[in-house]
Amino acid sequence: MSLLLDTTVLPAADLTGRTVVVVHAHPDDEAVFTGATIRRLADAGARVVLVTATGGESGKPRLPLGGRTLGEVRTAELEHAAELLGVQRLVLLGKRDSGIPVGTDPRAFARADLPAVAETIARLVEAEHAEAVVGYDADGVYGHPDHIAVHLVARHAAGLAGVTSYDATVDREHLHFAGEHVVGSAGGTRRYGRVTAEISVALAASPYELEVKRQALLAHASQISPEMLADRFQETYELEWYLRRGPRAVLEDLGNAHALAPV
Repeated sequence: MSLLLDTTVLPAADLTGRTVVVVHAHPDDEAVFTGATIRRLADAGARVVLVTATGGESGKPRLPLGGRTLGEVRTAELEHAAELLGVQRLVLLGKRDSGIPVGTDPRAFARADLPAVAETIARLVEAEHAEAVVGYDADGVYGHPDHIAVHLVARHAAGLAGVTSYDATVDREHLHFAGEHVVGSAGGTRRYGRVTAEISVALAASPYELEVKRQALLAHASQISPEMLADRFQETYELEWYLRRGPRAVLEDLGNAHALAPV
């Protein structure tokens, strides 16, 4: 069973002048895995640069597209969600959603020259004077090839730039007892996330941050409906989890972001 955390939100340090680069695979991932973290970083004065690799073209639209492509719709949704979360710069890599299994499109992110993508992100980190890069765990949280690619490029970019990396994940022990998280349906029969003992840092959202996260999730209306978030939303989405590689950095300064496992 997952570790019980004190969810009292303490004031974050003043993070003015500090920058984090957050790398995600598809529109909506930024809200699902890091929404509360991004909002708290922004409210504490940090600059958040969000890098999104693909347009999510392989998703299944819930709503009519109104003559637009799914990629166009999802990019517009991403822009709205990023505004809600307080992202100060949005960078689109322009790769194609690879799908599961990976399709034949040569533009698919999973088929990209990943070392070259990592170098691009490292240059961004250096230009932004960022102190940390956020990506995903080595399994891409639930095995999606684009998520695994994000892990590889984010971790390599952090190494090239000489900064700390954080791998966004989920605590599968906690989610076993919480409501239905979207990663459960996305992962299908795959094992997803990490056990509590493996997790370096966990952040608990304040009621305000949790509501902003909910609104950012709902901004992705082509993929996420209110009904999908109705089951025990607070229990399911209040916590955000990270594995850290490198020295303590900005996420540990976010009030109740608890350091858990030794690093």
